Amino acid sequence: QVQLVESGGDSVQAGGSLRLSCAASEYLRDVYCMAWFRQVPGKEREGVGRILTSLGRGSTYYADSVKGRFTIFQDNAKNTVYLQMNALKPEDTAMYYCAAGTTLYRCRSLDPADFGYWGQGTQVTVSS
Repeated sequence: QVQLVESGGDSVQAGGSLRLSCAASEYLRDVYCMAWFRQVPGKEREGVGRILTSLGRGSTYYADSVKGRFTIFQDNAKNTVYLQMNALKPEDTAMYYCAAGTTLYRCRSLDPADFGYWGQGTQVTVSS
């Protein structure tokens, strides 16, 4: 069972930056991928991006809405994945969650239903 703990959420002005962290209880090489999702009340959970932490050697994928502004990277020594968010917009306001996928099949897309392990979430608020 993989346990995930997010941190780093905060309130920032539009145009600012934040870095979210997701610490895993397992070695990242033993987890096929890690992904970031976000959700606002009344809406479905949206995939932000994911990184292949095992055989993918850091290969990343991003949703169009964050491409060029957000970056996902990993620190294997700390079993931690990060979400660097730059040029933040008010529409980025959401609860952000990290999730772990344990097979290639489950990491093929950003469908929340494919991810069985989730953190508790960290709130990001961007004001205009």
